[in-house]
Amino acid sequence: MMRVTLVSSVLVLSLSGSVFAQEWEEFVSKDERFSCNFPGTPTITETTWTSQFGAILPARVYSGTQGTGRFSIMVVDYNPIQRLLSERSMSCTPGAETCQGIHDWGLGYWKNDVRGAVTYASSKFLQRDVKVVDVMANFADLVAGQELQLTSNKDQSRIFASIYMHDNRLIVLEATVPRNYPPPTIFQQSLSWLDENGTRIRYNNINHNEPDVPTPRIRGR
Repeated sequence: MMRVTLVSSVLVLSLSGSVFAQEWEEFVSKDERFSCNFPGTPTITETTWTSQFGAILPARVYSGTQGTGRFSIMVVDYNPIQRLLSERSMSCTPGAETCQGIHDWGLGYWKNDVRGAVTYASSKFLQRDVKVVDVMANFADLVAGQELQLTSNKDQSRIFASIYMHDNRLIVLEATVPRNYPPPTIFQQSLSWLDENGTRIRYNNINHNEPDVPTPRIRGR
């Protein structure tokens, strides 16, 4: 069963010279091992995600609104991918690379699917009807990721995406705000990671979620 904790906080934002109070909350998911500021209690939707090499993976989308802004966090569980792609590789053409199970990429390319998850998720944003404003590498408590800033060609709204891979989970933060709104910094920069006990952690070294390679971390930060 999914365990969720909400801790209330009040934050003040400024927009176009006027100051107004908006209530946000720290959303904590112990099962999916992250926390992030969110505009109230999110709506949770169960869905699926098709990986780059065709694995159908379980996913959840946490969504909500604040004024005319829309905010969502998608979490995709990549833990089943080794089993799914290894099983599928059993029926591939004899001699094909996907059948060989070479250590560097794994049966069915499952290791490459994990390694490329952030890049693949980023490509989905670039396929939209948008103008690319900025693409940059980023880190959240030393977990490596990608940030994108886009403008919708339809209504000129601003799209801010932050994408990370942590503990074999793909985390995609997406905020869409009107063209004159400031960046949703309170949402983007609040992401933190939790261990199996729900304690906040920070890594000693940059974490790229490389298959089979553990990364040292600091607990209780």
